[in-house]
Amino acid sequence: MTAVHYEVEGPADAAAVVLSPSLGTELSMWEAQARRLSADHRVISYDLRGHGRSPVPPGPYSIADLGADLIDLLDRLDVERASLCGISIGGMVSMWVAAHAPERVDRLVVCCSSAHIDPEGTYRERAALVREQGMAVVAEGALERWFTAGFRDAHPDLVRWVCERLLAVSIEGYAGCCEALADEDLRSELGSIRAPTLVLAGAEDPATPVEHSEAIAAGIAGSRLEVVADAAHLANLGQPEVVSDLIVDHLTKERLHE
Repeated sequence: MTAVHYEVEGPADAAAVVLSPSLGTELSMWEAQARRLSADHRVISYDLRGHGRSPVPPGPYSIADLGADLIDLLDRLDVERASLCGISIGGMVSMWVAAHAPERVDRLVVCCSSAHIDPEGTYRERAALVREQGMAVVAEGALERWFTAGFRDAHPDLVRWVCERLLAVSIEGYAGCCEALADEDLRSELGSIRAPTLVLAGAEDPATPVEHSEAIAAGIAGSRLEVVADAAHLANLGQPEVVSDLIVDHLTKERLHE
């Protein structure tokens, strides 16, 4: 396992929530949600291995490796149990932990993710491509998947900021995580997830279309699916207030009805 870089904000004695980022981003992508959640939660944001300020072990990686990193982070912070909120690959990691260490997971939010994303081997090809040509070769395509055309036109500074962080990601870290996506199939494990689960989908997400989220919701008993309008793959950046409201509602308001 890898001791990943993390940041913590919010009351030390509050219920913990862990925010897991997407492939090619780092913990700052959750800034709007972390700010909102930290009023009532101990918010733990972290960088995936090979991303941001986390170490870069040699690839390939697996979702199990990334899940072990997350469990190790909980152990290092003496967090017995936390809610997990992950987007894209972070959602897969969160589902893996919820399935394999259910005693550690209070509630679960899976955003713009998939239980089985790469049956055609696209991510393995992408890993080879970035190892050969560097991160710039995938930047334009990533931004087109991450944001709607209207958002890119309306928010060029934010899109540029996200792109700068993508280009700064370690080539080996990015490629290793691509290989984790290429190999993972969580479909048979969804039924073992018992944490109350919210599944979020971007209505215009070309990377993990709505049907991927529908399949997750169908596989996790009692889960709830919400489709975020006018949002692509990084729905938490494209529609920060809407996504924040949905997460807060799932982690707090619904708890009152238990």
